[in-house]
Amino acid sequence: MISLAKEADASIVHQIMRSAFSEYQDKIPPSSALEETVQSVSESIQNGENVFIAYDEKEPVGMVRFKQEKNALYFYRLSVVPEKQGKGVAKKLLKSLEETALKKNINEIQCKVRMDVQKNVVLYSSLGYTIFDEEVVHKPNGIKLHVVSMKKEL
Repeated sequence: MISLAKEADASIVHQIMRSAFSEYQDKIPPSSALEETVQSVSESIQNGENVFIAYDEKEPVGMVRFKQEKNALYFYRLSVVPEKQGKGVAKKLLKSLEETALKKNINEIQCKVRMDVQKNVVLYSSLGYTIFDEEVVHKPNGIKLHVVSMKKEL
């Protein structure tokens, strides 16, 4: 089951995100998702961000945060708890995003992906996403992060 999160669900969203992104804590640089707090997630929801939470039975196992940007639905922080990865949870969340976009007459979904996390690029490509932009993000201490923007036209 997938449901739209409420502000009261911020701690669930945060917990899923921390669990999923913990594998990137030793990457250089670590994912900025690990710097977020329950408060920052709550404030994002207050400010109009949407979140889908995926449940297995009654257990929250995945989530995706999203918002409308111009003529596209932009998603980020797609997260699935480690023990449920590879079981179709991410695909179900992305399918819910597509259904939401179509209901809002939005014909495109976009995201940004770190190039050093190839499994995510491969997943999105397998679902019809294509790379349409590349950039280098300059982080503190002179660290450069190669990021691609991907999109799927509906």
